[in-house]
Amino acid sequence: MWGSDVIMDYGFMAEYALMYVKAAELTIKISAYGIIGAFAVGLICCLIKELKIPVLYRIVQMYIELSRNTPLIIQLFFLYFGFPKMGIVLSSRSCGIIGLIFLGGSYMAEAFRTGIDSVPNVQRESAYSLGMTKRQTFLRIIIPQAVATSVPVFCANVIFLIKETSVFSAVALADLMYVTKDLIGLYYKTDEALLMLVISYLIILLPISFISSWIERRVRYAGFGNTGSV
Repeated sequence: MWGSDVIMDYGFMAEYALMYVKAAELTIKISAYGIIGAFAVGLICCLIKELKIPVLYRIVQMYIELSRNTPLIIQLFFLYFGFPKMGIVLSSRSCGIIGLIFLGGSYMAEAFRTGIDSVPNVQRESAYSLGMTKRQTFLRIIIPQAVATSVPVFCANVIFLIKETSVFSAVALADLMYVTKDLIGLYYKTDEALLMLVISYLIILLPISFISSWIERRVRYAGFGNTGSV
């Protein structure tokens, strides 16, 4: 990545390491709010599509297509620069959270749908024969198995959404990328700033990746993904 003639200024890195720590904390907080919100939105959208609620079903379909086929940075620009023209002013942090929820909700909804599609129809038929309603069947039989089956997809979406936070600097949010660009612009310490950026994301994402792999193994070994019977 760096030539042999490049000498890293470790003193500079040590001096500004605290800025990266604070930026990482902000990135983690916004990611957490966004991911939780995306999970909730995805579940609600999935319920609406599964139950085929009139009008809302069409709205959810339009939302998923719009969200998945537009870049996050465009969504952020619309929230940060477009909303004020309609009299709605949002802070950079609010734009980041809402943008992440808007993007992530569609991916989580598709993850739920994939899990639901993997549950055999015999599960529903067996539940109905036992006197369970459509709502009870969906919430007690289908959703638990769908979530277990979709664990790998959920984990991949979490990592994807955290990496997407790298565009938040476009709306003046002091995240990791914002700090990196700021230091490069002020001191021209490109190699040092980029190295600290890479290290910061590795520190955030590697534990999540390991935990995700552990959860996937636990779910697989426990047999929660087995949808062979009610």
